[in-house]
Amino acid sequence: MRSIVMSRIGGPEVLVEMDVETPRPGPGEVLVRVMAAGVNPIDTKLRARGLYFGEPPAILGCDGAGIVVKVGEGVSRFSEGDAVYYCFGGLGQASGNYAEYASVPEAFVARKPERLDFTEAAAAPLVLITAWEALFDRARMRAGQRVFVQAGAGGVGHVAVQLARIAGCCVATSVGDEAKAQLAEELGAECIIRYRERDVAEALLEWTHGEGVDIALDVVGGPAFAGLAPAIRVYGDLVTLLQVPDDTDWKTLRMRNIRISQELMLTPMVLGLEQAARHHGKILAQCAEWFDDGRLRIELADVLPLAEAAEAHRRIEAGHMRGKLVLQVAG
Repeated sequence: MRSIVMSRIGGPEVLVEMDVETPRPGPGEVLVRVMAAGVNPIDTKLRARGLYFGEPPAILGCDGAGIVVKVGEGVSRFSEGDAVYYCFGGLGQASGNYAEYASVPEAFVARKPERLDFTEAAAAPLVLITAWEALFDRARMRAGQRVFVQAGAGGVGHVAVQLARIAGCCVATSVGDEAKAQLAEELGAECIIRYRERDVAEALLEWTHGEGVDIALDVVGGPAFAGLAPAIRVYGDLVTLLQVPDDTDWKTLRMRNIRISQELMLTPMVLGLEQAARHHGKILAQCAEWFDDGRLRIELADVLPLAEAAEAHRRIEAGHMRGKLVLQVAG
């Protein structure tokens, strides 16, 4: 099968097109003809720093959408011809989705939203699961709360804004330019902070009349993480997708009883947690309903052919993405 292989650790140029053997589905797995693959920052980090498992060569790409062409022994929820989407593989332990076929455990898979084409569906799983777990599972988000989402036009951010709105929350977000501000407004953010022009914490305190937000989702890390503490209410939640900085002011956070949570949606893949994998599949199934009834949308930055995977990596590493990048694997 045609694939893009990470030949070694290094820059985008190490992604090379190769023919490799088509995988076979094992027990509990489905073989998917990959129509499109999402490209995420984790892909670029693995390429530049090394895989979670093993050594190159390897096929990257956690996100995929396609058509089931074969089912393994014990598979009960899917049949040949089903259109599906999922987040699995690409960490080194299993071939990723920069390829024409992928073998995926049934637990990670959900039926593709009918309203989305394959490129849109491939862009969605990792950011959906990340935003869901951060807000619903880590921060216990509920209706009526005030939620701040960093980078509300980015991959995780633009989905998180929508999930918070679906939950019945009031949402604030930060953006870098007018086009991103317009997207955030379309998605339902009520308070839009242009972080290059105004201090984020100051703006959030003004928005909440000095009380602070109930939940803050940090997708940037570093100083941006530390800067959020004054803008979170006493007994509030701060969830980060990044490593907590070494110089974190734990004394202030403790005094204000702010709960700190970390979110890494790759944990079920890395640790082999079957129950958590099923949770991922259920998240995607619920979100499929919301896509189909019009409450959720996915923003595509661009769709590139599979052969241009290296270019996709360059764009992500350049930063300031609006929405998601996708590789078109099959026409």
